[in-house]
Amino acid sequence: MSLITPDFNEAVIVRSAEAEVIGRAPTTIRLLADSSSTGGALSTQRVTLVDGADGAKPHSHGRSAELFYMLDGTAQLLSGDQVVTAERGDLVVVPPGAPHAFAAAPGENADILIVLTPGVERFEYFRHLERIAYGKVPPESLLEVQELYDTYFLSSPAWNDVRP
Repeated sequence: MSLITPDFNEAVIVRSAEAEVIGRAPTTIRLLADSSSTGGALSTQRVTLVDGADGAKPHSHGRSAELFYMLDGTAQLLSGDQVVTAERGDLVVVPPGAPHAFAAAPGENADILIVLTPGVERFEYFRHLERIAYGKVPPESLLEVQELYDTYFLSSPAWNDVRP
């Protein structure tokens, strides 16, 4: 196992009013800190999902673990073959390589702090998702950048059983 040594010298401070916001209800993403600003230590964003909205479809990261901390509400999270219901104050950490996905629980809202470590440049990935949502690029275009963002999409029968 290798040790990641972050390479930055000053505190990273992101004021809420200054965070870039991607999307709008039912899915809003606040870009907080990208890998480049934390010397590779982590990437983090805050995702707000309204009324059972989907967050991310099943995928995995080859190099990073992903942490989900429930700031508020109730979410469903896939970790491997297990679907967990998480509520305010709950923490779920998915290891590298494990299939995972997340969404607000049906009829519920969810406010989630997400941290990827070690960090991967993710801001442009979320901007790409926004371009897809607004019809500027086709959804298949994500397949072309999976390796760049260490995000590999896959199918999950466990997820499909709870999120048809």
